[in-house]
Amino acid sequence: MKLRQTIAIIAVAGVLAIGASSQGTPTPNQPQSGTAQTANKGQVQARTQEEYDAYQAIKNKAQTPEEFQKAVDDFAAKFPDSNLRIVLYRGVMKSFQQADDPDKMMAAGLKVLTIDKDDPEALIVVAEIQEEHTSQMDLDREQRMDQAISNAQHAMQTIDTDLSAPAGTPPDRLEAYKKYLRSTAMAIIGTIEYKRAHYGDAETTLRKAVEADAANPDSVVVLRLALALDQQQKYQDALVQATKAVDLTKEDTDAGKAARSERDRLVIQTGGNNTPASTSAPSAGTPAKSVTPSAVPAESKPSLQVAPEVAPQNSPSPSH
Repeated sequence: MKLRQTIAIIAVAGVLAIGASSQGTPTPNQPQSGTAQTANKGQVQARTQEEYDAYQAIKNKAQTPEEFQKAVDDFAAKFPDSNLRIVLYRGVMKSFQQADDPDKMMAAGLKVLTIDKDDPEALIVVAEIQEEHTSQMDLDREQRMDQAISNAQHAMQTIDTDLSAPAGTPPDRLEAYKKYLRSTAMAIIGTIEYKRAHYGDAETTLRKAVEADAANPDSVVVLRLALALDQQQKYQDALVQATKAVDLTKEDTDAGKAARSERDRLVIQTGGNNTPASTSAPSAGTPAKSVTPSAVPAESKPSLQVAPEVAPQNSPSPSH
C-alpha cells in the first residue's frame, strides 16, 4: 500500500526544505540564510560544534528508515535540549512516509509533538493517520475520530505561528503551503463527519477544504464533497462536484474510476443518459463501496511535505 504519495500541488521539494543544501544547514551559533524559523520561535540551529557535527553525520549518511530513526533517537538522548530534534524527527516522518509505514510515521509524528505540541505538520500527519487507519470494528473508533478532529483543529490554530520554514522562503510559496495544510486539516474533519453520517456538516466542511486551496483542488476532497451532497439528495450539486472530480483524475486510476462511477450514477439520477457504473445511490448507513472516502486509495491523496530537509540522502528503500 502506498501512503500519501505526493501530488505536485506545491513546487517539488516543498517549501520546508531545511538543510537540503549547504545554505540550508543549521550551523553552531551562526544563523544561515536557509535555517528554519517560525513567527514566534526563531531559528533552528545547533548550539555547539559537537551537536552540529552529530547532526551532520546523521544527515549525510545513507541509511534505512529504521537506521535513521535509531540514529535520531541516539541524537535526542545525547542532546535532549537540542532544537534540531524536531527537524530530525520530521525527517523520520518523511522516511517512513516513503517506506509506506503509517504506524512508524505516526510514532515519529507523536515524538515531534512531545517536543512541540503545536507543530502543525505533525498534528496533521497524526490526524490523517488516525482518520485513515481507524475501522468500524475498532472499539475505540469514536475516541480516535475525536482525537483526529482535535488534532486537525489544533493544527489550523498553529499554522500561522508554529510552521517552520527556511528564512528567505518567498512569501507566496509559504502562503501556498499554509493553504494546503489548512485544506488538508479541514478535509480530515469533513471526512470524519461523512463517516459519522453527518452529511450536512461534511458538506460544509469539505466545501471549506476545497475553498481553502482553491487554486490546487484535490480530486479526492472534491469527490468526497460530491458524496456528501449525494447523501442529502442534492443530486444536481453532487453531479457538478463529481464532474469536477472526473476532470481532476485520470480514467485508469482508482480515484478516477470512483469519480466516474459516481458521476455516471448521478447523470442517471438527474435524468441524463450516460451509462452508469452503478444505479443504486449510496445508502445513508453504508455508502456505495466504490466511492466511499476510505475506498479511494491513499496514493491518490496529496501528502504533506513533511520536512524532507534531513531525511537520509539517497536512502535505500527497505525491501518488502
